Amino acid sequence: MMYEGTYPNKRYKKTIEFLKKHVSENASILDLGVSNPFSEIMKQQGYAVENTKGEDLDIDTSSISNSNTEVVTAFEIFEHLLSPFTVLKSIKSDKLVASVPLKLWFSSAYRSKTDMRDRHYHEFEDWQFDWLLEKAGWKIKAREKWTNPTKKIGVRPILRWFTPRYYIVYAERV
Repeated sequence: MMYEGTYPNKRYKKTIEFLKKHVSENASILDLGVSNPFSEIMKQQGYAVENTKGEDLDIDTSSISNSNTEVVTAFEIFEHLLSPFTVLKSIKSDKLVASVPLKLWFSSAYRSKTDMRDRHYHEFEDWQFDWLLEKAGWKIKAREKWTNPTKKIGVRPILRWFTPRYYIVYAERV
């Protein structure tokens, strides 16, 4: 289990606040990735949420291109894909809310040693993610960043108090 009984409360709080600011609560959403605790939070907030089924989105984008939802959400998904450009191009909805972990200069890319799907192929700088969205036909209308402090001791944990880790955008199809 990815969170092993703990949830990223700050990230969830910031993400739902951002979503509510930019997407009406009765909107239909295709959430990229399998059903997860945050999908349930979106449903509790009144959104009609469907998820992709666990297929490899680098290879099979049919659930995205066949969806008729008003909005696509992608929370910490694109860093796991070899080709997020293909996924972004396949979206039919006119609205996208997506977040990615930012590349940290003091930490290497995340890689689970036990779960092949829980690895980061990309960790973006904000300008790289902006450029990817622009090239895929999206215009960013709003953006936000936040930190991910830990309660550990050390230089890297201290840097996490000041260095933004997450980047979220609301974009519309050009």
